[in-house]
Amino acid sequence: MGLGGCIILIAVGAILTFATDWDMQGVNLDLVGVILMIVGLIGVTTFSSIARRRRVVVPPPTTVIEGDRRREPPF
Repeated sequence: MGLGGCIILIAVGAILTFATDWDMQGVNLDLVGVILMIVGLIGVTTFSSIARRRRVVVPPPTTVIEGDRRREPPF
């Protein structure tokens, strides 16, 4: 799930929790909304930690061979 999916989960959870007054028998929509918001926040933190880890660039190691020096003529 990408960052957009996590934000959508948070938005849908907030709408279910704060903006609706539907009553369904056997389903607590406020609790479902809170659960969706928590899952969305966990996804955002996971996504941001993975994205931060991907940005680290390590240069390749350089190998120096002592006997392979060539002299070029000075121009």
